[in-house]
Amino acid sequence: MKIILAYSGGLDTSVLVHWYANEQNAEVITYCADVGQEEELDGLEEKAMSTGASAHRTLDLVEEFASDFIYPMVRGNAIYESQYLLGTSIARPLIAKAQIEIAREFGANAVAHGATGKGNDQCRFELTFSALAPDLQILAPWRDASFRERFPGRKEMIDYCAEHKIDVEASASKPYSMDRNLWHISYEAGILEDPWFDPTTPDNREMYKLTVDPELAPDSPLYLELTFEQGNCVAIDGEPDSPAGIIRKLNTIAGEHGIGRVDLVENRFVGMKSRGVYETPGGTILLNAHRQIETLTMDRDLMHLRDSLIPRYAELIYYGFWYAPEREALQALIDQSQATASGTVRLKLYKGNVTTVGRKSDFSLYDESIASMDDDESDYQPEDAGGFIRLNALRLKERFRKQDYKG
Repeated sequence: MKIILAYSGGLDTSVLVHWYANEQNAEVITYCADVGQEEELDGLEEKAMSTGASAHRTLDLVEEFASDFIYPMVRGNAIYESQYLLGTSIARPLIAKAQIEIAREFGANAVAHGATGKGNDQCRFELTFSALAPDLQILAPWRDASFRERFPGRKEMIDYCAEHKIDVEASASKPYSMDRNLWHISYEAGILEDPWFDPTTPDNREMYKLTVDPELAPDSPLYLELTFEQGNCVAIDGEPDSPAGIIRKLNTIAGEHGIGRVDLVENRFVGMKSRGVYETPGGTILLNAHRQIETLTMDRDLMHLRDSLIPRYAELIYYGFWYAPEREALQALIDQSQATASGTVRLKLYKGNVTTVGRKSDFSLYDESIASMDDDESDYQPEDAGGFIRLNALRLKERFRKQDYKG
């Protein structure tokens, strides 16, 4: 069997390389997707080859991640359960798609991942594999009884690595797990499984990697202007950049001002609740600004229709249905709604907060002559409102009269 293994170089995937190659007699090709993990990618190929892999590929997917996955999601204002900005969720379909491409390159007949059997990632990987390459065998060791019997916990995996001289930076006392990409960092498990545990105290501040404690952020606000074209941010303070460049800059700027932290208990696709802590600094600013340009340029009923679909759209991304027909259909509607979402938004950043202080657009539907309380020289005539209200009140009056409704 020839296996393409999604590989991070951490404890789980290091064990998997050696276990598949030496105990299951499989050829293992390791693959890592660079979606903005930064320093976590250093030395991966050498480590994989020394652990038992026959080959390794690291693919630079950062720009594709930003332009083809993050930006479409931003155009839809997608937030899961009103809090989670979907940082891990949106990366998995791209990682899995590229893994299939590596499988075709090497003529592999199986793909494997190290996602836990209790989490969402197993769904996201495997739904993508099924949508794009149903002929490939999917290996999920954490759902394999023989693997779990061999490695019932982290201690056994650490001992296994020590026995076989596999270099891993792990210890039985590691307090939480972490997942990083261009869009965010997530923290979960370990000490964070107690939803009462407070990670923001001075003793725990070192957990956060992208944002300073808002209490320690600068005492002076920063003003920032974001320019949009058809729902996509294309410039910061008038300086154009690529989607990935925009996100990187916003991560730095927002992080310095303590913006983008979220601590929540969420509902996993597999049925359980879990506690997660997230940092999405640039994304928090970007979503806030995008929404503001829409308030100026998007028709009311179009906005309300699109917004009614966003919880479902966000849910599809969270569950792993990026390559499902319903997500693609929703994306088409979302993208159509962005035809005039162009202009500039001015924001004020201060100690963890983002405040909108201006917006402008050549496509603005805001008309001061109509909105002004001091100007009646427009198409809107206040006298017309009386008939409008009477027509809308008719059914309420009839309910009172005919059904004796008292409220």
